[in-house]
Amino acid sequence: MKIAVMGATGMAGSRIAAEAARRGHRVSGFSRSRCPIAEQLVGVTLASADATDVEAMARIAEANEVIVLATRPATGGESDVGAVVSRVLDSGLASGRRVIVIGGAGPLRSPDSPSRLVIDDSRFVSNRWRASAQASIDQLAACAAHGANWTYLSPPALFEPGTRTGRYRRGGTELLVDAHGVSRISAEDLALAVVDEIELPHDGGRHFTVAY
Repeated sequence: MKIAVMGATGMAGSRIAAEAARRGHRVSGFSRSRCPIAEQLVGVTLASADATDVEAMARIAEANEVIVLATRPATGGESDVGAVVSRVLDSGLASGRRVIVIGGAGPLRSPDSPSRLVIDDSRFVSNRWRASAQASIDQLAACAAHGANWTYLSPPALFEPGTRTGRYRRGGTELLVDAHGVSRISAEDLALAVVDEIELPHDGGRHFTVAY
């Protein structure tokens, strides 16, 4: 399968690209700039591209079967995420390609209060991260309003570089926590879940989450 990863040199994108290549997929990674981790992406063809570039996205969509959008907004640019997602979804719709958006935990429901979103639960989202959490809500809203074939993955509250354990739990639209109330996963195991979803799409809803 041909897979395009937008944001391939970021934390999530680099792991997704590496996991897909490890499984034998033809992976093209795109980012606005190179970084040291790019040299570690064995089997991934890297190029520069901006997700907001309509013509570039059209070419990328035509050349690949699945587009993974794993870009993160720069500090202060959180309000732009809805437009970025819409541009990528436009290219997916025009070419009939599937788009998988790696978002945030903000739009998930709180585990012990289903009427409250995680963005409003200070146990999981501090004031420092509220703008990023709001950006993830805007991302999901842009997806919900679009006619493209999209899937939105919300990581758990803690999402950091780590190791590939080969395990994860898949949930729906409620934040997953462990027996100690911790919601976390490594970037490597989130990548595992993403490529699993690419290879065998789940029929349990277009918005889902994963965690340990």
